Amino acid sequence: MGKFVVRQTPTGIKFDLKAGNGQVILTSEVYTTKAACLNGIESVKKNSQEDSRFERLDSKNGKPYFNLKATNGQVIGTSELYESVAARDNGIESVKKNAADAETTEE
Repeated sequence: MGKFVVRQTPTGIKFDLKAGNGQVILTSEVYTTKAACLNGIESVKKNSQEDSRFERLDSKNGKPYFNLKATNGQVIGTSELYESVAARDNGIESVKKNAADAETTEE
């Protein structure tokens, strides 16, 4: 089962969604408050269950990645860069599978 890991950064607070194997599959923006960060987690749980919320993109160097967007179009999480479209699509499926029931922990 996946988990959301909330952690402090030099400029605020953010979260990672980790798959059951511990790999980071989605990273949030940096929030100014813990409450906003926790709201972001709830948004990921909800929006990750709709395929249309995943924006499939290619980076400047041609590597595939994705953004997860909220209903209002705001990006709520970004993936790593993948080596192939198939690997990116597997990452999306992993977010769908892991996010809905993931527990939240703090580092």
